[in-house]
Amino acid sequence: MARNESYIINQSAYVGIRTLGTLMQCFEVNDVMAAVGGIGDLWYRRDQRRRERSLAHIRASLPDLSAAESNDLCRRSMRHLLQTFAVELLFTPRLITPSTWPRYVRLGDVSRAMPILTADRPAIFLSGHCGNFELLGFTLATFGFPMTALARPLDLPRLSDWLFDIRERRGMTILTKFGATEQVAQLIEQGRRVAFIADQNAGDRGLFVPFFGRLASAYKSIGLLAMRYDVPIVCGFAWREQPDVFRYTLDLADVIEPVDWKHQSDPLYYITARYTRSIEEMVRQAPEQYFWVHRRWKSRPPHERAGKPMPASLLEKIAALPWITDSEVQRIVEQSERESALAR
Repeated sequence: MARNESYIINQSAYVGIRTLGTLMQCFEVNDVMAAVGGIGDLWYRRDQRRRERSLAHIRASLPDLSAAESNDLCRRSMRHLLQTFAVELLFTPRLITPSTWPRYVRLGDVSRAMPILTADRPAIFLSGHCGNFELLGFTLATFGFPMTALARPLDLPRLSDWLFDIRERRGMTILTKFGATEQVAQLIEQGRRVAFIADQNAGDRGLFVPFFGRLASAYKSIGLLAMRYDVPIVCGFAWREQPDVFRYTLDLADVIEPVDWKHQSDPLYYITARYTRSIEEMVRQAPEQYFWVHRRWKSRPPHERAGKPMPASLLEKIAALPWITDSEVQRIVEQSERESALAR
């Protein structure tokens, strides 16, 4: 969508959201979570287009679920999405402080990440649209581990600036995605930490790697930065422990060290596939807290768009991934064949 420069629209949206946010904070956070969750249930029932899109993604990704289970997962995920932006983003700065965070956040097994967090060296941190990615970065900054995160600005500048200010209150710096490539490189050269939300569709120019048994377009830039500057990639997320309760666990999914890709035949493909795999593991841990509504599989690889079989070179890269099984490779090939057939 285009950036909306209308003063009236910007001010109206800003004042409306600020007023609603102020009113919500007059109540106990879990009560607000439950109330907004109820609105999320209504959204699920009324928004057929997004409901059907989410359901299609769930059914293709988790084929073992029954129809009832898929529908319930879809409802809970849309409920979670609304709670994330309508409640958690507004309450996090007030509730997550250096003295109060233990009431709301529990640390999982993050021991492998601690040497990287405490070292005075650059690193890449990434998560996906699962759990509470806003709280994850805010909490790390509260712990004294500030970093620079890439984010897409909203189409309403006044509201976008306010939300960015909320995110930056504990020391996190927000960098808009537009034209940020060189800035990110400079930050890493300066020894800084940078963070990405890495599970959105990367378009036709992305690398197509396995994600829930299908090829999905993933960002090349993360792997290219890691290779160029020889820095580790830390994959983690914060997931809500109970429905409608402002209480989270910070967990580590993977740490990808330079030594891991040094001897791979295609290091960039390996890194991209591995961080995408880590996001899949996050989603499987709490599937109701994933944004299934995203068009994650919208872009298709060139061979599918042309209605052709999977190239042998791509098949070789997929089969060479150390964690993938023969049956998983076969599922990816069969799914790709179906997509190619649709394009003919």
